[in-house]
Amino acid sequence: MTSASPRTTEHAIAAQFIERWSPRSFTSEAIPESTLLTFFEAARWAPSASNHQPWRFIYSLRDSESWEIFIDLLAENNRAWAQRAAALVVIVSKSTAPARATGIEAPSRSHAFDTGAAWAHLALQANLSGWATHGIGGFDRDKARELLKIPEQFAVQAAVAIGRRGDKAELPAELQQREQPNGRLPLQQIIFADRFVE
Repeated sequence: MTSASPRTTEHAIAAQFIERWSPRSFTSEAIPESTLLTFFEAARWAPSASNHQPWRFIYSLRDSESWEIFIDLLAENNRAWAQRAAALVVIVSKSTAPARATGIEAPSRSHAFDTGAAWAHLALQANLSGWATHGIGGFDRDKARELLKIPEQFAVQAAVAIGRRGDKAELPAELQQREQPNGRLPLQQIIFADRFVE
């Protein structure tokens, strides 16, 4: 199956899965808060172990009072392009959950896995709505915890830039070359029948 994207699949899937990609070039267009909330609503319906829903999203809209705090959390190379996004989000996950038998908080083995599912829902809903997302690993997690008042039982997972896709000519030359959908490993390299094979 193909779409307008240069990506191709080995098996037929819905176009939304290959049309979504992570650009760095944004237009600086503002996002209505009501639109952003629809992305969080999609994330809210992600599956989670025992329905604990460990994900939390802390966001800032460009031109809000908190914007510079969020931008300053990013590594310099990410700050250079993310400053044109419409919103920045820091995603955290509650690393404990109440034990079923006792209700006492205990370490959760699935909080990061479940939160990844919520992030995927957010990214797909944004794409379906005509907005782009770019997950960011390069940011100061300790500073985020301090400045955003994140409690210790929450793990700081990732940051996300959200905006309208822009012209790649606005990016530095080295990033312009990377501003396109990328491929994926062949299916045979990531799935194994019966047992894992290196």
